[in-house]
Amino acid sequence: MPGYRRAADLPQIIPIFPLDGAVLLPVGELPLQIFEPRYLNMVDDAMAGDRVIGMIQTRAGGERVRPNLVHVGCLGRITSFAETSDGRYLITLTGICRFAAGEELSARTPYRQLRVDYTRFEGDLSPEDDDAPDMDRVRFARALKRYLNRRELDVDDETAMSAPMAPLVTSLAMGLPFEPSEKQALLEALTLAERVRSLTALLEIDALEDDDGAPHSVQ
Repeated sequence: MPGYRRAADLPQIIPIFPLDGAVLLPVGELPLQIFEPRYLNMVDDAMAGDRVIGMIQTRAGGERVRPNLVHVGCLGRITSFAETSDGRYLITLTGICRFAAGEELSARTPYRQLRVDYTRFEGDLSPEDDDAPDMDRVRFARALKRYLNRRELDVDDETAMSAPMAPLVTSLAMGLPFEPSEKQALLEALTLAERVRSLTALLEIDALEDDDGAPHSVQ
């Protein structure tokens, strides 16, 4: 991502798009369809500036139009943009760096803005080691195969074992239909190895469910 080498290079005040069930991870790509007027305004302003938007989920409490926010989100840059004939925007956000949510500004804009801190996640700006010694690729591939087979989806074992872990895990963490809280846990996993462990555990828990949907406990 151009120009971003350190946390200090990133904007400290950002517009945010609260959306439950959708998380953005560094270098991941998130397609979005924008139609609410306040978020159309947000995209217009972002496109006129540095093209960045913060994705973040909500938590219990707050007002219906201004719910409370979780403590960690991810900054993304608009890397593709199209407008439909009925005025919707079709954009793709590419993840840059996660942030800790700080003070919410009393902004005049119709969308919300936060002061954020990237310090804890500055490592997102550098490539991670794809072969960390504490990363169990075999267990991960086995759990992924069971998960996909259970849904009658084809999976190539060799691809799962040989593909670069970072983009594969990012794609799965963002794309698989986990609960919002589970997606948040994947987002907040500090390192790739931690995210692999968390993702593997979620895949294994799913595989242990009975046909009637009752989950077993995981030892």
